[in-house]
Amino acid sequence: MKILISADMEGATGVTWPADVLPGTPQWERCRPLFTSDVNAAIAGFHAGGAEEVLVNEAHWTMRNLLLEQLDDRAQMLTGRHKDLSMLEGIQHGDVDGVAFVGYHTGAGAEGVLAHTYLANSITGVWADGVRASEGFLNSLVAEEFGVPVILITGDDRTAEDARGYAPHAETVAVKDYVSRYAAVCRTPARSAADIEAAAARAVALAGRTTPPPSPRPHTVELEFDAEHLGGAATVVPGVERVAERRVSYTTPSMYEAIRCFKAVTTVVSAAVEEAYG
Repeated sequence: MKILISADMEGATGVTWPADVLPGTPQWERCRPLFTSDVNAAIAGFHAGGAEEVLVNEAHWTMRNLLLEQLDDRAQMLTGRHKDLSMLEGIQHGDVDGVAFVGYHTGAGAEGVLAHTYLANSITGVWADGVRASEGFLNSLVAEEFGVPVILITGDDRTAEDARGYAPHAETVAVKDYVSRYAAVCRTPARSAADIEAAAARAVALAGRTTPPPSPRPHTVELEFDAEHLGGAATVVPGVERVAERRVSYTTPSMYEAIRCFKAVTTVVSAAVEEAYG
């Protein structure tokens, strides 16, 4: 049995502030071991529950944040950027039995510690098929298309609540409680690790590939920005149309294509953001 861990950093133990997750800052260096500890706890739990293989896909920012030298030896890590499926790279090969979202967070416009969707700012909301979507929700649709269940989600308490909407049977662990976008009541690393390990061990029972649908279903994604010109920039991507002053929409025949288009849109939009004025 193989489990894929998609590891983001904003939802890690002790993380509450932009500098905690921005590569190169002293706070980021301090938080990297905390992030690695959460991931190691999930690895230990999955093996305790009967998993034979765990692949960790680095999913935060530069995708070079986890400390490989501190990672549980039973796991392997996929690190670095420019991957076909970004945060869920590895799920498309037909050998993954369950996926875990470790260190996840809520989406743009929602309550939650460091809440955002792909871009730290600029995006004020994302909707997938009419439902307000976090990264967890978007990635769950990708996993569904490949017949892989989401079995574990960790992050703040608002992230756990969000997960109940897209993965109601999955195990959830809150490593901190939301106070504001930049403040939380945090568990200690030891307590987080114990909670994550126990939940991961239980979550293995939820793993098991299903047969993907014979043909993927289409998906419509809408993005809303905090500035008018970003909507115009997004329409450079083929198939993306403006539907309101600060909102764009696109429809693709599969979620695989939808998430790849989403990545293209956010890349173009981030390049259109000017210093100070956005």
